[in-house]
Amino acid sequence: MATILPALALVACSNDDPGALKGTWKVTEPFPVTVTFRDGEMESMGSTKKVSYKTEGNAVLVTYKEGANKGSTFRYAVIDADTIRSGSGTFHRAGEAP
Repeated sequence: MATILPALALVACSNDDPGALKGTWKVTEPFPVTVTFRDGEMESMGSTKKVSYKTEGNAVLVTYKEGANKGSTFRYAVIDADTIRSGSGTFHRAGEAP
């Protein structure tokens, strides 16, 4: 029983809903990239990967469940409804908010 409770706590911390990230975003610097966040997945550069999302204050943490980045977590700070910032640069929403 003691090992089950911590595992349940970890599962409750992340989910498939991208929250404020939902939709398509573009960054131009340092190089142009378009990223789409959907329930349980993220698409970038023609590749779709399974991910989980966790909200921490004004940030959304994206953790890869597969691929070369499996287990890696990336932080996206939500600046406003049309702007997010990460280590990859400042992204702007492409099109209308979902």
